[in-house]
Amino acid sequence: MRGQPRHSLNAISTKKAFLVLEDGTIFEGYSCGYEGEAQGEIVFNTSMTGYQEILTDPSYKGQIVTMTYPLIGNTGCNAEDVESGKPWVEGFVLKEMAAAPSNWRTEEDLVSYLKRHKIPAIQGIDTRKLTKLIRQAGAQRALITTSGDDPESLRSRVRAIPSIVGLHLVREVTTSQPYRWKEGTYEWPRGYAKRRRFKRFIVAYDFGIKRNILRSLVEQRMEVLVVPAATPAEEVLKLKPDGVFLSNGPGDPEPVIYAVENIKSLVGRVPLFGICLGHQLIGLALGGKTYKLKFGHHGANHPVKNLETGAIEITCQNHGFAVDIDSLKGLAKLTHINLNDLTVEGLSVKEKFLFSVQYHPESSPGPRDSRYLFQDFERLIETFKGK
Repeated sequence: MRGQPRHSLNAISTKKAFLVLEDGTIFEGYSCGYEGEAQGEIVFNTSMTGYQEILTDPSYKGQIVTMTYPLIGNTGCNAEDVESGKPWVEGFVLKEMAAAPSNWRTEEDLVSYLKRHKIPAIQGIDTRKLTKLIRQAGAQRALITTSGDDPESLRSRVRAIPSIVGLHLVREVTTSQPYRWKEGTYEWPRGYAKRRRFKRFIVAYDFGIKRNILRSLVEQRMEVLVVPAATPAEEVLKLKPDGVFLSNGPGDPEPVIYAVENIKSLVGRVPLFGICLGHQLIGLALGGKTYKLKFGHHGANHPVKNLETGAIEITCQNHGFAVDIDSLKGLAKLTHINLNDLTVEGLSVKEKFLFSVQYHPESSPGPRDSRYLFQDFERLIETFKGK
């Protein structure tokens, strides 16, 4: 699908906007999206591009995203480069907005896209300083506003924003009804092709699933039925799937108690593969604990070591919580670690036919070093069937 690009050379507003942090810091810039207000936990993403995939990743529900790359919007927006039906970020922060995108796939400039989806955004601030503050003080509550309230009023409003810890955000992003997915990965020049022949049938729990995860499963000849996050395990087992996938999703895993209980009922009865939040939920279901990272991992350049092969993967990541491997007390094997901070990036229990990773092997945006994990899921199913 291609349309005439809608460039907006004069679309960026000169209206003042303010970014207010929990620690009292106030940045003054200009509105470059919807003129309104956004609140949530502020984080930074180190990707150089892929902003449309970031905006539409349901895992960012409840968060304001700062892009560390200084110029954003160069390639515009289109109907193909989305990871869900709409943007989920609460707000968007950048150094400079590209007002006139230049790319043959552009259908809409980023300013218009943000306005259309009512996403407040601010540009013209020192994102290097902001990123340093987040690294030093940790991810914190924040507010974007085009209101001219006095500084103390703004600071008091930020302090009233709920912490993301303990928030149950999954129920806000999950599908309300089951649906089938048969679309594969992008192929030039056809785009996303529908697959007609499948070898496996997979049930995918939607905790905030990305479309490229579904496409990556389909590329392994897996027909996927996506189900709501609270679907009982026994209902899933009645469908007789060859495997069950546990998706990514936003926020704190601990409030998603029903998912933990469902996973407990599935362990050992069907092959399981979890990504991101799905990985954390597996950790909780096995009896472990999770904890809040200081500023999380958000970007497309995180080095991860595969402890089983020794290979180093450059990965796409988006999470603010992690599994405490020591709390599992040997009930799961540590398979991957983050080389920046040595946090857990993967675990497995071979005798229970399950494995999970904290990062995003489907990329979009990001490198493709970890696509092999979808093949590993197919091999795990094959082993389970032959046991």
